[in-house]
Amino acid sequence: MRPLASTAPRRKHRIALAVDVGVKAALIGLLLFAVVRSDLPQFAGKAMTSRAIAYPVAALIVPAVWWLFLRRRTASTYPYAIDILVVLPFLIDTVGNAADLYDTISWWDDLNHFVNWAILVAAFGQVLIRLPLDKLTVASLSIGFGALTAILWELVEYWAFVRHSDELDTAYTDTLGDLALGLGGSVCAALLTVTLLWPKRGRSR
Repeated sequence: MRPLASTAPRRKHRIALAVDVGVKAALIGLLLFAVVRSDLPQFAGKAMTSRAIAYPVAALIVPAVWWLFLRRRTASTYPYAIDILVVLPFLIDTVGNAADLYDTISWWDDLNHFVNWAILVAAFGQVLIRLPLDKLTVASLSIGFGALTAILWELVEYWAFVRHSDELDTAYTDTLGDLALGLGGSVCAALLTVTLLWPKRGRSR
């Protein structure tokens, strides 16, 4: 009879794989729904075609990097947690659009900017803690990554649909709020990374 300890890692691997595949399948399914039913009011002016192109590319970043550069250079298993965390913000955003939450819940957009950036920065932090870096460096890089991506997101969002929408008059105030929320989520994720999520055997100079 095979020892229980030897089957535990395989079970965890199967669960992580199932969650990873499920998250990506849900994302692709909802994006296809948005493209096919682009006539629905919740998709109007939301640049769903651009999202349908960009989001699957984002979902392939971790698998591509792993396959091309890391799978033969490390003895560790596939980074399912990082992969899931990277994809989750895009899935949450797509769910919000498909369910019309952005237009029906006043605080949904604000919540998304805070939570999604916290998730994204948590994923980045999980990459950094695998490197020989101290906590201050990891926290600083994580916050910087969050701030940079939040700025880039707002630039893309403005170019994709804000400049041609009826939201243009309030875009400045909204953008400042989104940037503040994204930065807040980034700071929270960075602090969580160097405290509760910091590996016990990691370096903490």
